Amino acid sequence: MHFRFEAAGAKLLFVAITSPKKENFINRWRDELGVDFVMGVGGTFDVVAGKVKRAPQWMQRMGLEWLFRVAQEPRRMWKRYLVTNSRFAVMLVQAWLQRRFGRVEEVS
Repeated sequence: MHFRFEAAGAKLLFVAITSPKKENFINRWRDELGVDFVMGVGGTFDVVAGKVKRAPQWMQRMGLEWLFRVAQEPRRMWKRYLVTNSRFAVMLVQAWLQRRFGRVEEVS
């Protein structure tokens, strides 16, 4: 990568592109960016700019903002949440089983 953000005096870099592109970008270029702090913020700027509506407070409090996002953009979001939430559910069950019964084989 030829551009270094430090030339512009930047200390922080917020990467607002879709997953997993932002994670791949950060992991690949973190050491060469020349900034002190790099953070993936996904669609945060769209929310702050008012382009994307936030879930009602009750949904936010219950951790259901993801469900609101799927309802807003089902074609774009369904797969992301189906895959990641399913993986999380499997990890949760594995952790519970391990605590309850001891060693449990990992499922990928």
